[in-house]
Amino acid sequence: MKKILALVLVLAMSLCVVAALAEAKDSYDVRALIWKYDDTYGSSVRQAMTKYAEQIGQEMGVTINLTMYDAADDMSKQVEQANQIVGQKPDFVIINLAEVASGQTLVDLFKDAEIPFLFYNKEPSEETVQSVVVDSGSIFIGTTPREAGDMQGEILSDLWAADPAAIDLNGDGVVQFVEFEGEPNNPEAIARTAYSEETAKLLGVPLEMVSEIIVANWDTTQANDKMLATWSAHPEIEVVFANNDDMAIGVIAALNQSGYNTGNEGDPAITVIGVDATDAAFEAIKAGKMTATVQQDGDAMGKANIRIMMNYLTTGTWLDGIEADYPLAADGYSVRIPYAKITEVK
Repeated sequence: MKKILALVLVLAMSLCVVAALAEAKDSYDVRALIWKYDDTYGSSVRQAMTKYAEQIGQEMGVTINLTMYDAADDMSKQVEQANQIVGQKPDFVIINLAEVASGQTLVDLFKDAEIPFLFYNKEPSEETVQSVVVDSGSIFIGTTPREAGDMQGEILSDLWAADPAAIDLNGDGVVQFVEFEGEPNNPEAIARTAYSEETAKLLGVPLEMVSEIIVANWDTTQANDKMLATWSAHPEIEVVFANNDDMAIGVIAALNQSGYNTGNEGDPAITVIGVDATDAAFEAIKAGKMTATVQQDGDAMGKANIRIMMNYLTTGTWLDGIEADYPLAADGYSVRIPYAKITEVK
């Protein structure tokens, strides 16, 4: 009887293997919902996804057909795009949320259609992350929310320790500053804002915020307009923390109108620290217009999106076999891409 059972088990396992091989695909239809194409950091992730879809596909001997959709920062448009995708039954959807508090609508659509999905870059809001990511069986690929803020604070602390007078332009012993925040309800934006200030203070920088937090929605033009108004009301500003480099570039453009941060020798400058390490930020740092940035590695995030997706499609698990490269974070639902400080560009 034992031999018969063993034989049955072997046959059953063989049939499973044959079935799996029969279902093996040589091409995959993948869609990516993008919150907006004209975000500089987001563009670097999109470029990386395109590159690694081809590269990883070649490594695996398959074709990854990647189609992207621009929501233009409009959640209703992203929902429309999702409805179109559902009817076309792709193999997978990669989601960069247009609104971090509105992920449930997409989850419901794709779960009902039995289309697997993951989220990246813009983490679902704290109130929704349990249902949107955890309960749905999905995964989030992003960064540790407070790490960029911590690094911004550390950069300012290092500058303060090296030369307080270069930061404290009015010599009152206090550093007057403002915060440009990406968007409301975004965990990444909220943490960058909070910890840039908190970490700098803990490390000994005497900070004084001179205005309310300025929300500029990650946008250069909005940051420019809002910095012009804020600078007019508070010419004592000595430091600007910006949640991303696009806003930092907008701030610098506003300061240029008053002859600040031009990069020209002898012209006055205040400290501007961003996040993302975009090409524009590198050029601004190199030109002496911007002080520093924190690198958010778009190439690494784009690669992680494709690698983790393909692991799921071929093994049925997110991270089995690739944990060394992509360890699961302590929260149990995410993979976090590390940041790095950029204070000098050659």
